[in-house]
Amino acid sequence: MTDDFHQRLHHIAPLGLSGDTAQTTGMRRVEAISGKTVGSKDLWMGETHVAASTASDNHHHGESETAIYVVRGNPVFVFLDPDTATERRLETKPGDYVFVPPWVPHREENPDPENEAVVVIARTTQEAIVVNLPSL
Repeated sequence: MTDDFHQRLHHIAPLGLSGDTAQTTGMRRVEAISGKTVGSKDLWMGETHVAASTASDNHHHGESETAIYVVRGNPVFVFLDPDTATERRLETKPGDYVFVPPWVPHREENPDPENEAVVVIARTTQEAIVVNLPSL
């Protein structure tokens, strides 16, 4: 039986995550849910890993909204405050959520000298849009 209500579910175990996705220097993205991995039409989901004492390059995600859930570590999300035109830093901890609107330049930093930071990301496009930038 095949109809809109009877389709198979997809299970992606940690070993099934794919690094074959858009990347930014200073972080490693792995995808779990995408058009490529499960045939998703409107959703991309995966993880970002930032090594200890590392910052990613500046980037944005085009038309895609991005939701972030902090799993491990204390990543810092840096963006240009539109009211003051200065860099603003959002310090996070496990259990926190961050919303990145479309087109907003930002970067992730991991100030911890010993531990990797890991976040789960969900985007409103089926593929990971990443536009790397020279500055915020």
